[in-house]
Amino acid sequence: LLFTSFLLSYLLLVFIKSFWQRIPPGLKRPPGPRGYPLIGNMLDLGKNPHRSLAEMSQKYGDVMQIHLGTRPVVVLSGLETIRQALIKQADDFLARPDLYSFQFIEDGQSLTFGRLSLDVWRANRKLAQTALKAFSSTSLLEDHVSEQADCLIAKFQELMKEKESFEPYQYLVISVLNVICAMCFGKHYNHEDQELLKMLNMNNEFGEASASGNPADFIPILRYLPNKAMKAFQEVNQRFSALVQKIVKEHYLNFDKNNIRDITDSLIDQCQGEGMDVNPNVQQLNRKVTYIVNDLFGAGFDTVTTALSWCLMYLATYPEVQKKIQEEIDQTIGRERKPRLSDRPMLPYTEAFIMEVFRHTTFVPFTIPHWKLWKDPCDFSPERFLSADGTGISRNEVEKVLLFGLGKRRCLGENIGKWEIFLFLTTLVQTLEFHVLNRETVDMTPRYGLTMKYKMCEQFQVKQRF
Repeated sequence: LLFTSFLLSYLLLVFIKSFWQRIPPGLKRPPGPRGYPLIGNMLDLGKNPHRSLAEMSQKYGDVMQIHLGTRPVVVLSGLETIRQALIKQADDFLARPDLYSFQFIEDGQSLTFGRLSLDVWRANRKLAQTALKAFSSTSLLEDHVSEQADCLIAKFQELMKEKESFEPYQYLVISVLNVICAMCFGKHYNHEDQELLKMLNMNNEFGEASASGNPADFIPILRYLPNKAMKAFQEVNQRFSALVQKIVKEHYLNFDKNNIRDITDSLIDQCQGEGMDVNPNVQQLNRKVTYIVNDLFGAGFDTVTTALSWCLMYLATYPEVQKKIQEEIDQTIGRERKPRLSDRPMLPYTEAFIMEVFRHTTFVPFTIPHWKLWKDPCDFSPERFLSADGTGISRNEVEKVLLFGLGKRRCLGENIGKWEIFLFLTTLVQTLEFHVLNRETVDMTPRYGLTMKYKMCEQFQVKQRF
């Protein structure tokens, strides 16, 4: 009875508050759709929130307000509006929302999701940038990607001998994961290694839980009710943190300042320089390093995998585009050596193809092709990113693609991600041709999530080029 009375009182308070919100003098509420008490506009978003928000922005403008549960949310659209917020007013938009679920990601200390103080955020970001810079040299990355790309080619060829066609994503994701493991932890795993597969499974669980969202983030009373989804989200974060902590602790035990092996070692070295206690028996010794490694690991994995999987599907769907890329690689690199990052300026069509995949797929759900920015936005045309003479990339067009964010919160691993995608793609295309069984039409409708993946395609095929 007491709980029922409390619940009714809470609902009444929320109902009243949803109609009366104080606005500071001199300001006015941005335009936007009216929502329902308690749930706001949650029902209006549907299964594809990014599309629903795009439609709303056409009615209410580039700055609008919606309500997710009891939370007011400002939605920005339009390139200039976004630049105004994230570049010209960067400090005003630097923080993260205090969503309930975020406290379960690295104990609320995540660079990506945590509500860190500005000084702590800047210090941790600087640590991460230094470590990335130390272990993202072109030669190291080329070696890691080359090894994994060769493994992937061999696996694809093996699968083609066993059956007519296959779904490539599950094999691609292992190769990309291994590159990240090599950079962060200094080792490649066997593709059947249980620790590697645990990382993969936990990453999938995190993505699924995050993509679906949790009403408790927006309707506070739900935090106090049984919540299986939130419990599962909390548990997967705990399991992943425990796994990374174990690896970091092993690094502490074997740490040699004169032999920095990977990103984790680099972070330990920097923290030791700051005076952090490196006694492996102290419970808190590796938390700071663990938090940053968690962020770098997650940021460098899912986006790259999703981008590459879309690239392969577009190659199979647009054979004329694939042929142009093959010809460009053959003429510039030949077949006697592997692609290198130094080849990028000489492969403008390949670079344009990658940018067009970024643009056309909208596989990060807040980047939607728009008629105000692009001519014929629904058409797939790498040529739109080429310079007028076709020998380079149009920087003006590239800057319209906000896949890695903008401003001070721009993704730390943007360059590494782009390099990795380029190296994997060119190595694969140099050796293989990609097709769809019986030229069937691939369903390119993305599935909504943290990153938008295509629907599984079991009709994918590869063929040795030479």
